[in-house]
Amino acid sequence: MTRLKPLPLLLLAIAAFYLLPLGLHGLWVPDETRYAQISQEMLTSGNWVSPHFMGLRYFEKPAGGYWLIALGQAVFGQNLFGVRIASALTTGLSVLLAYLIARRLWNDPRKSYACALLYLSFGLVAGQAGYSNLDPQFTFWVNLSLVALWFALDSRTPRARLGAWALLGVACAMGFMTKGFLAWLLPVLIAVPYLLWQRRLGELLRYGPLAVGVALLLCLPWAWAIHVQEPDYWRFFFWHEHIRRFAADDAQHARAWWFFLPIMVVACLPWAGLLPSTLLKSWREKRQPAIVFLSLWLWLPLAFFSLSRGKLPTYIMPCLLPLALLMGHALIDLVHQHKPRAIRLNGVINLVVGLIAMVALIYLQIDRPLYGNSHAEMFSLSLAFIVLLGWILANLLQAFRPLTLWATPALGIGLLVVLLPVGMPAQIANNEMPDQFVLEHLDELQQTKALLSNQLESASALAWRLNRADVTLYNTEGELRYGLQYADAAHRKVNLETVQAWLVEARKHGSVGVLLRVRSTSEHREEGQLPPGGKRYRKGDLVITLYPQSP
Repeated sequence: MTRLKPLPLLLLAIAAFYLLPLGLHGLWVPDETRYAQISQEMLTSGNWVSPHFMGLRYFEKPAGGYWLIALGQAVFGQNLFGVRIASALTTGLSVLLAYLIARRLWNDPRKSYACALLYLSFGLVAGQAGYSNLDPQFTFWVNLSLVALWFALDSRTPRARLGAWALLGVACAMGFMTKGFLAWLLPVLIAVPYLLWQRRLGELLRYGPLAVGVALLLCLPWAWAIHVQEPDYWRFFFWHEHIRRFAADDAQHARAWWFFLPIMVVACLPWAGLLPSTLLKSWREKRQPAIVFLSLWLWLPLAFFSLSRGKLPTYIMPCLLPLALLMGHALIDLVHQHKPRAIRLNGVINLVVGLIAMVALIYLQIDRPLYGNSHAEMFSLSLAFIVLLGWILANLLQAFRPLTLWATPALGIGLLVVLLPVGMPAQIANNEMPDQFVLEHLDELQQTKALLSNQLESASALAWRLNRADVTLYNTEGELRYGLQYADAAHRKVNLETVQAWLVEARKHGSVGVLLRVRSTSEHREEGQLPPGGKRYRKGDLVITLYPQSP
C-alpha cells in the first residue's frame, strides 16, 4: 500500500467504478427519467429560471441541480452518459475532498488514502454516483462547505482563512440552489457547537458574514428571477418542501424516527464491520479537536434528519464523509498496531453476506426462476454470478490477509456497481427502465402527433427519449398535482370518462402514441377504456399502442 501513489489510484477507481457504467443500462424510474426530462426541457426551451416537468410547473427543487444535469446533456449529448455525468463527477469530487481533509487532519498518507477509498466504496455513495438525481450534487456542496469550514478554522494565515470562508459561502450558495435551505442550516449546525466548545465563537461572528455575503451574492439573481417569473414559487417551495415535509403528519415518505439507524449500517457496506471499532476509538479520542468536529458533522445532521417526518435513504448522504474519515482513521491505526481482528471480522461478515446471496440466487433460480432461458437472460444471470463471486473473493482476501489486503472489499463493491444493473432480470429491467422500451420503437413514436401515458415515470421516459414535453397524463397526476392546477395546464390531463373523446380528437390531427403501465386492477381498467385496433407492443408491464390518424 505504501508503494502505491494514492491520487492516480483513486482517479483510476473513480473512472472505473463511476464513469464506466454510466451508459450501460437504461434510466431507472422514478428519479432518473424525471431529472433527465426536466434538465432536457431547460435546454430545449431556454428557460433556465423556472423548472418545468413535461411542460408543467415543478417547484419541488431550485434550478441549480438541473443546470448541472442539463450541462452534462449539452456537452455529452442527450443520452445516458450525459444525464448521469453530473452525479459521477460530483461524487468523484467528494472522494477527493475526503483525501484532502484527511491529509489536513492527520498528515498521514495511508490515512488520506484509506479515508478516500472507504468513502469511494461505501455502497450508498458508489450506487448513487451512477444514478441521476440531486443527492450526489447536494452531498458534494455540503461536503465542500464543511471541508472549507475546517480549513477556515485551521488556517494559519489571514489570506487562507478569508479564502476558506469565501469558499464556504460558494458551497452554501450552490447547495441552496440544488436542494434548498438545508444547505445553509447544516454548516451552522456544526460550526456553532464546535466553536462554543473551542471558545472561538467570536471567529464565527467576524468571518461568518463573509460567507453569508458570498452566498447571498450568488443566490439573489436567480431567487429574484424566479420570483418575477413565478410569484408563487417561494410560497410552495418553502412551505411544501421544507415545513410540511419536516413536520406535517401527512409528510411525503413518512418514516419512524429510527429509520436512518439501520440505513447507516447498510449505507457503509462493505465496511460496516468496522463500525464498532470506529465508534469506540472516536469515544476514546473525544477530546481531540478533529474527532469532535467529525463527530458533530456525523451525529448532528443525522439527529436532525431523524427528527424530520419525511425520510428517504439518500437524505443521510451528507453524514457519510465524516463516517469515512473516522473509519479510515481507526482502520489505519489498527493496521499500524498490528490488530487484525476487527478488519478480519469485517471480511468474514461480508463473506457470509455474499454466500447467503449466492445460495438465495441459486435457490430462487431453481424454485421460481428470476431469469428466463434466452441468451440475453443467461448472460444477465452470468453477470449476477460474477458480481457475487467477485464480492466473495474480495472479502475472502481481506479475511485471510487483513493487515495487507484490507482494501480489497472496494473491488467487490466496484464489480457490483458496474455489473449488477446490467445483470438485472428482464422482469426488473423491462419495468424499471422504460426508456429502453421507448428506444426500441423510437422511429414509430417520433411520427406521432400526440402522446398519452398513465404513469409519470413512463411519461417522462417517453418525453425524454422523444425530446417532447407534450405528453398527456391519463388518470394520473402524482407530484405534478401542483402544476396541473394552473389554468394553462388543464388540457394536459384526461380521465377514464374523457380519454375516448380525447383520442378521437387527437387522431383527427395525426397518429397517437400511448404508453401504459398495466399491472394493477385500476391500470387494467385504464387499458380497457382504450378503443381496439392500433399496433401494440408489450414488454413486461408496459404496453405501447400506436393509433393511426383517423381517415
